Amino acid sequence: MREKSIRGRHVFLCALVVKNVNVPKEVTTYCPKCKVHRAHSVSLYKAGKRRAMAKGERHHAREKEGYGGQKYPLQKEFAKTTKKQTLRLKCKVCGRMRHKDGIRLRKMNIA
Repeated sequence: MREKSIRGRHVFLCALVVKNVNVPKEVTTYCPKCKVHRAHSVSLYKAGKRRAMAKGERHHAREKEGYGGQKYPLQKEFAKTTKKQTLRLKCKVCGRMRHKDGIRLRKMNIA
């Protein structure tokens, strides 16, 4: 545990990691397009496939080629053991999708 001083008081900070979270398949929450609370279907956000011809990818490949190697060091070991899970909420009436930032956890069950 780390100790941090806030206005003279010592507060202990610990990394809170939740192991398993059960999330319902349908949640009633605010829809910014309908401007009322509606039923939303819940799914887990997954990043799409990276495009090899995107400008950043081409620039990175150009920087890596030839002698000299990487422009910046590759990260060999990671400090975090979990990732933040992002929920994808889809309105059942208008179909508008929005993301809800999740918390740091090991496993999320949508049931």
